[in-house]
Amino acid sequence: MNHKDVEKKNKGDTRSEGREYLLEIQDLHTYFHTPEGTVKALNGVDLVLKRGHTLSIVGESGCGKTVLAMTILRLIPQPPGRIERGRILFEGTDLLSLDDEGIRAIRGNKISMIFQEPMTSLNPVFTIGSQIEEVIALHQPEAASTRKQARETAVEMLDMVGIPFAEKRIDDYPHQLSGGMCQRVMIAMALACKPSLMIADEPTTALDVTTQAQILSLMADLKEETGTSIILVTHDLGVVAQSCEEVAVMYTGNVVEYAGVEDIFALPLHPYTKGLMRSVPTIDARQKGESLHAIPGNVPMLKDMPGGCTFHNRCEEVMEICRKEFPPVFVLHSGHCVRCWRYAN
Repeated sequence: MNHKDVEKKNKGDTRSEGREYLLEIQDLHTYFHTPEGTVKALNGVDLVLKRGHTLSIVGESGCGKTVLAMTILRLIPQPPGRIERGRILFEGTDLLSLDDEGIRAIRGNKISMIFQEPMTSLNPVFTIGSQIEEVIALHQPEAASTRKQARETAVEMLDMVGIPFAEKRIDDYPHQLSGGMCQRVMIAMALACKPSLMIADEPTTALDVTTQAQILSLMADLKEETGTSIILVTHDLGVVAQSCEEVAVMYTGNVVEYAGVEDIFALPLHPYTKGLMRSVPTIDARQKGESLHAIPGNVPMLKDMPGGCTFHNRCEEVMEICRKEFPPVFVLHSGHCVRCWRYAN
């Protein structure tokens, strides 16, 4: 949420000058200009990430989660996409002010990304070892001045993420590995350069429950070991509860609620967040024969969003002002932020 509001809330804390934040996103707008109209995928996003923390970004498909991740890395295809305005401050540097050479020095080096589908993200015609070695040689040539050094580092990374017999598996091709093993390779590749920030876009979506638990445990262990901050993009609230310190809830290109994970689960404030929480199936509800809660209505088209609050046509707590004016961010207890007119006073 709005970093300035959060800092005002924490006034007096010497860390609130921005030093505790690894990443600060301010008024970020990313649009896609298509023949059918302008799609406002990100429409004024404000967000902060503390050093050493895991921030989860949750919301329905199409809310802007992946676009936000791609915008941070400046991987938005242009055209049709364009970052219209805003700032992305990473370690004090605005990533949007960098030229192509400057962002390449950070992308994959200081900021890495685990993409959604491991089986399709790895190149099928190269061994997993050669793909990790390429990352190391490109971003840290001083640590891998020879092919042998790069290979040794790649073996160390595979061993770190729990791939057995790493010395032998390094010469395997992606199709010779399971989905869980491919995801481990992706994590090894992302951590090869010891980044300050790792963005994980739905890293467990295509995996079974057992493998999902292993991957999440691995990411938590590596975070503790390396100090890497993580942005976890997901729609699974169970994963959020297990893995994160802070949560940002997105809807139609905006962050509508931001808080610590305990606050979000104990006291969700935004009607959309409440709807997401009630939509999670429980054993008790099933035993009682209760039907699964569904948020009424449909997500509005991003190229034709309604006036006022973009959630008002689905909201069970809608007020007249919600139909007319877009709500600002309200900062409540413990930095809990919400974009809803019900908290204006």
